[in-house]
Amino acid sequence: MMNAFQFQSVPALLHDYGACRRLGEILRERFDKKRLSLVTDAFLFNSGLLSPALDSLAKAGWEVCVISDVVADPPESVVLAAAAKSRAFQAEIIIGLGGGSSMDVAKLIAILASEEQALADMYGIDKITATRLPLVQIPTTAGTGSEVTPISIVTTGATTKAGVLSSRLYADLTILDTELTMGLPPRITAATGIDAMVHAIEAYTSRIKKNPLSDMLAREALRLLSANLLTACRNGSDRSAREAMLLGATLAGQAFANAPVAAVHALAYPIGGLFHVAHGLSNALVLPHVLHFNLSAAAPLYAELADIVVPAPGRSIEAGAQALVDWAAALSTDTGIESRLREVGIAAKDLPTLATEAMLQTRLLGNNPRPVQLEDAMRIYQAAY
Repeated sequence: MMNAFQFQSVPALLHDYGACRRLGEILRERFDKKRLSLVTDAFLFNSGLLSPALDSLAKAGWEVCVISDVVADPPESVVLAAAAKSRAFQAEIIIGLGGGSSMDVAKLIAILASEEQALADMYGIDKITATRLPLVQIPTTAGTGSEVTPISIVTTGATTKAGVLSSRLYADLTILDTELTMGLPPRITAATGIDAMVHAIEAYTSRIKKNPLSDMLAREALRLLSANLLTACRNGSDRSAREAMLLGATLAGQAFANAPVAAVHALAYPIGGLFHVAHGLSNALVLPHVLHFNLSAAAPLYAELADIVVPAPGRSIEAGAQALVDWAAALSTDTGIESRLREVGIAAKDLPTLATEAMLQTRLLGNNPRPVQLEDAMRIYQAAY
């Protein structure tokens, strides 16, 4: 018999090349408001990439407050300052336009705008009690899936992060405009694309909440991403590959929003937190080694995923599962990013600290198909070193 499950996602998703050139009228059709805050980062704002969207908003009569000081792994101070700026502007809608950090901050601003609840009281699962402003998410990379997830990650200290997880963080509207991702550098394309594939793989093998809908999304996400990652890295202007990557990342986001990620992310977080390695690259560094560790518990599921990325009719479950591990191990080399911890400035003496920090990620480790102990984490980092 099928286990009981619940599936949630955003209520509306628009996939339309060049949509941001019509952003003002798209929003006008959906919202009877006039003032909005657009949350992004300084690079995107200064690059001119947002100019068509801002021109469209102005033409449609929107009053816009641009918040462009979001940084990677946003600290509490950035979130709180952005919320204060939106309140002072009396924003009626919040738009997140950028990478995962900008969209994560936008989610929290939409809640904090009401001043009904402190940020510190939101950390954890289903802790939000405040009302939310309308929220629109527009990704500019194909990776995090934040545009369709109910999760926001905040940096709370020098090396610590905390998550806010609540269905109230689902956007009212997600807009996928592939034009915004055209020409992304190969390294960013590779790291974010591998991050999205990790979302699909871990959702498909998530121990607790895996379900038929998340499985369907994860498989299609992995198909789109694996078939187009190298093309997108080699030719950043290939529209077909870029569209497949953006949609694949979003589908993977919908999958892991319902069947949460596990040990790959748990072991990647300390790498990013302690050594400021980009999240996607952190995932790529440990991915094949976590998959190898999980073989004894997840071989049948890994074999099913191998049939998508490296099909070979007639092979055994064991051979298929190993094929997935081998494929994952080749991703970094094939895309030209680092494949070893030592290549990103991590020394052998740092591995015990990484292992200790990873074991604090109990929410994620609980989803892993095989239990992870401290000594297991240490061996995985050693293999990745």
